[in-house]
Amino acid sequence: MSEDWQQVARDVSALLREGRRQVIAKMAGPMTVDEKTGRKDLVTNIDKSNEQFLIAGIRNMDPTAKVLGEEGFGDTLTSLDGRVWIVDPIDGTMNFVKQHDNFAMMIGIYQDGEGQLGFIYDVMNDVLYAGGPAVDGVWANDQQISAPANLALSEGLIGASAPLVVHDTAHMQKIVHDSAGMRIYGSAGIEMINVLLGKTLGYISYLKPWDIAAGQVMLNFLGVRVSTIDGQPLNMLSSNLVLVATEKAQRDILQIEEDDVSL
Repeated sequence: MSEDWQQVARDVSALLREGRRQVIAKMAGPMTVDEKTGRKDLVTNIDKSNEQFLIAGIRNMDPTAKVLGEEGFGDTLTSLDGRVWIVDPIDGTMNFVKQHDNFAMMIGIYQDGEGQLGFIYDVMNDVLYAGGPAVDGVWANDQQISAPANLALSEGLIGASAPLVVHDTAHMQKIVHDSAGMRIYGSAGIEMINVLLGKTLGYISYLKPWDIAAGQVMLNFLGVRVSTIDGQPLNMLSSNLVLVATEKAQRDILQIEEDDVSL
């Protein structure tokens, strides 16, 4: 693949737009829904076909790269050496099945472990968020996005996974209490779009590589912190309890975690 990252961004955007066209068309037809780990962890025939389509396009663009896909049509990875593409064909499958809304398509491109480009496609609103250090910016379609305000936890809304709050995992109830309020969108991609746009100041959830790869690239570029709940770098080949937050909000949340440990 050429190192012309601007061209790569255009090619991936075109691939995702064609993927969206196919997904919208298939939504009008029969949908096969299966469970993966349980009744709340779903996969459809459209998730699978879209991943196959996206990976085929990636292989055509970058035949020597490795690809990690949620539905298993890519490679088995043991490291992020070289160029790695991380694909989520439909993020928010429960929303996709139940609402036909509030879901995303996501691709992250990493070079030797460093995020270069991220793409989150809000499918039903037809807005593609794309960018990163390789192209020196982040855009929503053709409009460049500026860095969100660096708000403290008390100053803004926070996205969260409902089970974390219900079970008070990692002091989530205090984190939510100390914020201006909680919002739940049911899709990591949609959650991260809201952080990119400054509509929320953070997001906390258990996430797998394909849930966070694309968003991390763009968020980091815009100055938003992405880490484990205790402030450590993510292992991009495993699941993590992920904290996405502005610098000030991350500081506030890490202080909540630290205060508990010191008790």
